[in-house]
Amino acid sequence: MTGRTVVFILAAALVACQSPQSRIKKNQAAFDAYPPEVQTAIREGRVEVGFTGEQAVMALGKPSRVYAQKTAASNQEVWEYGGGGGSSVGFGFGMSSMGGGSGYGTGIGVNTDSSDPRARTRLILENGKVVTVERRVK
Repeated sequence: MTGRTVVFILAAALVACQSPQSRIKKNQAAFDAYPPEVQTAIREGRVEVGFTGEQAVMALGKPSRVYAQKTAASNQEVWEYGGGGGSSVGFGFGMSSMGGGSGYGTGIGVNTDSSDPRARTRLILENGKVVTVERRVK
């Protein structure tokens, strides 16, 4: 197996670990108990108002940032997914020899662009339920 093949397999495994399907599989009993419309949204990687935190994590994964905010009416928890325009994962390998003129390099990158809903979503939760879903638009 070449170095390039190993890197590709590792990158593919990383991406697969992040899918709603893999999170559903890890929480199959809970998923099976949800109403059909909730199951559909989770499969599509969508979060709707009224979702529990568990359902949101199943749909989008763990948030990249969590913080609290206080309003006049309530205490809220804010979950942010992604940053600026998305995220990227890269793997690389390189070798070089000075004077001998030889070298070797390989690499692979996985980019989640701005079309990824996780990179553009902020959830606001009150009492463990999603009360607001904000999707940033370019």
